[in-house]
Amino acid sequence: MEHIRHRVGISAPLARVYAALSTKEGLADWWTQTIEGDASLNGTLRFFFGGSEPGAVMQVVELEPMRQVTWRCVQGPVEWVDTTISFALKAEGDETVVLFTHANWREPVEFLNHCSTKWAYFMLGIKTWLEGGAQSAFPNDRKISSWG
Repeated sequence: MEHIRHRVGISAPLARVYAALSTKEGLADWWTQTIEGDASLNGTLRFFFGGSEPGAVMQVVELEPMRQVTWRCVQGPVEWVDTTISFALKAEGDETVVLFTHANWREPVEFLNHCSTKWAYFMLGIKTWLEGGAQSAFPNDRKISSWG
């Protein structure tokens, strides 16, 4: 199995970072502006990227306040289905560290490379936004290729 991993330190309180990762309002500020569903444990979130159908549907499988958010992809790009996306959090000095993992890709396809770059972009975007900069959630994100 293949995994995407990123680490980012954010100069913001742990509670604020957790809220950005665990609530629809927070997620809409850095990933995509259109989200439907239930962000609570065992809830389902539908993320839209410009179409009438969601680009990804995630089941919330772990919510450990101030420590962990984990989703399982139940619908979306075929390469994503049954993968897990997790955000582990820890306070370290004056920053909150986010350890991001998109785990259990079945094979190292080219789309994994694209997603790794795009996840890095969004992780830097959440950092910028929480540190007082501009939001860059879809549709205002930077396109890195014809894939988005």
